[in-house]
Amino acid sequence: MSAQVNPGRHTAAAEGDVVVFLIGMRINRLWALRSWLPVFTAMPRMLRELSRDKGSGFLGYRLLFGGRVICVLQYWSTKEQLFSYAAQQDKQHRPAWTAFNRRARAGKGRVGIWHETYAVPAGSYESVYVDMPGFGLGGVAGVVPVGRRGETAAQRLKAGERAA
Repeated sequence: MSAQVNPGRHTAAAEGDVVVFLIGMRINRLWALRSWLPVFTAMPRMLRELSRDKGSGFLGYRLLFGGRVICVLQYWSTKEQLFSYAAQQDKQHRPAWTAFNRRARAGKGRVGIWHETYAVPAGSYESVYVDMPGFGLGGVAGVVPVGRRGETAAQRLKAGERAA
């Protein structure tokens, strides 16, 4: 994702369905490094693996930090591709998940994890970025001037409904 500011008003160039996947961890006991550090270090390996695999359906991500919570905002082409990655025995996710479950039983609540998946049909999302570098969906799909899709959120949603 570029740090160069796109001057003016833009909207995401994404078309079609999109899947938004939020996954994160919460450090419940800060000094329990052996419980949460392996969880923290597993995610960068998965993100590198996904970023290299152009056929995975993974579009991109953004890291978000807030206190004891670390969140990864991910964008995927389809929920089937997301679920497929999660289930593949030869990818980074399965061993990380197995290891987490083993440590979680022994760690008794020292670290928490969570995820949320949103399958968003075409025509059901819109965006605006004003004087921003690529961010969110616009960061992974690119941006176009808002005039191409509509000046207001309602107009952009209506344009997305027509395109769907």
